[in-house]
Amino acid sequence: MVRGFSAGAGFLIVGFEFEYANTAEDDEEPLPGLRTFSGNLLLNTPGDLLGGVQLYATTGFGGYREELRDNSETNVAANLGGGAKIRLLGPLRLRLDYRVFKLQGSPLNSSYQRFYAGANLAF
Repeated sequence: MVRGFSAGAGFLIVGFEFEYANTAEDDEEPLPGLRTFSGNLLLNTPGDLLGGVQLYATTGFGGYREELRDNSETNVAANLGGGAKIRLLGPLRLRLDYRVFKLQGSPLNSSYQRFYAGANLAF
């Protein structure tokens, strides 16, 4: 499970955000833990489409730390993805996001995919 947060601002169709996410290491599988932080650029549709849905594409750059038992790698990462912000009530929106992360250096896995779901406030 991925846990994290993001904060940002948007102007009409262009937005910016800072994001931090953490996936815990799984010793049983074994699967590495991954922490990422990135600055992202979002390109939004200029308003809500039918049903109060706003679509967006995003790309970003930042860093990561991948850990599995006694092995770890810290380096830079890029991400690319997209998603939807779905109006629920007033300024409250459901945000669904899919991203592909490409890790540089010598990670155990050079590519990760994530699907996020979270709350978003529109001002």
